Amino acid sequence: MNTAPGTTRTALSAFAATLAVAAAVTGCATSAADSPTKAGAQANTSADTAAYTATLKGLDRYYHQRLDWGPCKDPELTRTGTQCAKVTVPLDYAAPKGPTLSLTVSRLKATGSDRERRGIIQTNPGGPGGHGLGMPAQLRAKMTPRVAAAYDVIGMDTRGLGESSALDCGLDSISWFRGAGFDRASFDRVAKKSADDARKCGKKYGDRLAHYSTRNIARDVDVIRGALGERKTSWFGQSYGTYLGAVYANMFPDKVDRLVLDSAMNPRDYGLRMFQAMGPANEKALDDVARWAAPRDAEYHLGKTPAAVRATVEGLVRRAAQRPIEVGGDRLDHESLPFVLYFLGTDDVDNAEYAKTVRMLLDAAAGRAVEPSERVAGLLGAMFRTGPDETGTGKDYASTLAVLCADTTAPGNAEWYRKAIEKARPKQPVFGPFHNAPMPCGWWQAKPSEAPTKISSDLPALQIQATGDTRTTYEQGLGMHKAMRGSKLVTVPVRTHAVYVGYANACADKAVNDYLLTGELPAKDYTCPRDPQKDGR
Repeated sequence: MNTAPGTTRTALSAFAATLAVAAAVTGCATSAADSPTKAGAQANTSADTAAYTATLKGLDRYYHQRLDWGPCKDPELTRTGTQCAKVTVPLDYAAPKGPTLSLTVSRLKATGSDRERRGIIQTNPGGPGGHGLGMPAQLRAKMTPRVAAAYDVIGMDTRGLGESSALDCGLDSISWFRGAGFDRASFDRVAKKSADDARKCGKKYGDRLAHYSTRNIARDVDVIRGALGERKTSWFGQSYGTYLGAVYANMFPDKVDRLVLDSAMNPRDYGLRMFQAMGPANEKALDDVARWAAPRDAEYHLGKTPAAVRATVEGLVRRAAQRPIEVGGDRLDHESLPFVLYFLGTDDVDNAEYAKTVRMLLDAAAGRAVEPSERVAGLLGAMFRTGPDETGTGKDYASTLAVLCADTTAPGNAEWYRKAIEKARPKQPVFGPFHNAPMPCGWWQAKPSEAPTKISSDLPALQIQATGDTRTTYEQGLGMHKAMRGSKLVTVPVRTHAVYVGYANACADKAVNDYLLTGELPAKDYTCPRDPQKDGR
């Protein structure tokens, strides 16, 4: 079954937004310079400062370029009142006279008068690899009128993504987000696909790929600030966007106004360790769904006890290993089925959809005719199909890998992953082979050209974190809170990811809007109450 292009793109954006990270347990290359930092942030050596100052000398033409705003390419963005413009940035900031990239940025202007306007707030939806041009409209929808009056909201497709000089390695399916199955043949197939995708990207782009790092994206963010004529920028980032925002704040502390980090990761674990941490979180989400579904066995027929529901799901994955499940023209096997379950477990309000989808898959496995929901059809498209109208993997997936592999390194020994999978499998029977699968970064040709930024700052920031987050877990968020010492943490006791934009919680909404309006952080960390119970919880 084909899905509408918007459905597939939405599903992929959701996929990329949850790729909060994924590569790296080994070291990176030599360090390059950050900008001078305020008290409390990591001090740079004099050599670093000199190198950064030398780089800035050639960047005037980028900071002072004129942006011509007009209709966006996507008519849906135009419908929301969003405008778009092109920004030119250097591919390599150490060689500003060299090759350039054309980035597309978007804007929703402040609704208030000049007196009410405070400035700009730049945004990132996550990923890396989440399309960002629609983010201003999503953020504006949650802003109070007074906050909307104060900020021009700025979005961007980051370098190498979407409308920003997109990379395309010719990848025909997702190699990484696949479970490595139950047998050696399945593992070898997934490992080979991962290595092959890395080689495809290396063959087409070579060492150019080293320039798609988060540090360079942060430099792009600052060029955009300068090109907009703003002395400072505020920032709203969710998931990977919290890491990008923290990197920017450490590299350009004097340019930061108000900083919101929604669903943050531990910057010290940026890489494979954080991705592995998602395994237990998703098993816990499955247990949560099982507890919800058990008393509703008359409706879903998944089992009358939580243990029985879990056994049903585990059995479904084993069944798919024996015979792939035909759904909407696609075949879900034990390598691809965890991908669907992974997404359905994100929000506690989606318990009913999770249970309904498992029931549908059981029926399909039994040979009954089924019709996938729009969301499931979009996820299948994101995994299996590419093309000009269905960007299932292709360019977006290549961009995701480019950023991760420019930031970090990963083991290039397939046996390392096999051992990690088998170690995780007993306690993570569904998601262990998925969250420990071989990463293309292990076979990436272009190694990181500079060390990642060490996140360490006293800058004020508001952090929002859900206790049941299956992507950037609550424990991961505490790592960011510790690194951003000036932050205040608002805890939301729900299972979700990307709270402010994606989940209805009046307390969290108020925390973000109050901070953006006044600039005053809470006096201390606090926990929000849950909103009234909704169907699906």
